[in-house]
Amino acid sequence: MSLHSPCSRPDRPGSPDARRTGGSWRHPLGVADKDELGARGERIAERHLLSRGLTLLDRNWRCAQGEIDLVLRDGDETVFVEVKTRSSFAFGHPLEAITAAKLARLRRLAGAWCEAHPGAGRIRIDAVAVIAPHDLPAIVEHLEGVF
Repeated sequence: MSLHSPCSRPDRPGSPDARRTGGSWRHPLGVADKDELGARGERIAERHLLSRGLTLLDRNWRCAQGEIDLVLRDGDETVFVEVKTRSSFAFGHPLEAITAAKLARLRRLAGAWCEAHPGAGRIRIDAVAVIAPHDLPAIVEHLEGVF
């Protein structure tokens, strides 16, 4: 399941609105700024989910296959959460960055987490979008069971 058309992303190389320098695409934020925005979004998403009664099990869990942003418990379900953060809608909605390939990788990562943590029970994969402008309160959207 893809949450967007790859052609609809203005931040993709080759798109009409992509920022280009010398023919190569460059992220509008510096790498450190982008990483800090992502970490801030994960903290906001975590607080949002905890305020709704979920219990944190793991944060930024890594294995050879990649990383899971958040792992939580919601009743009898283990919830694996992909968090996407942007500072505005200028480059589209954050959830547009979650592709079918990203969801498939997240499902494999969930399986790896369950192997490392027996007794996980039922699993669910959620997505959280965070719009976190520098000078305004963040907007959080939580989609349950995206895959």
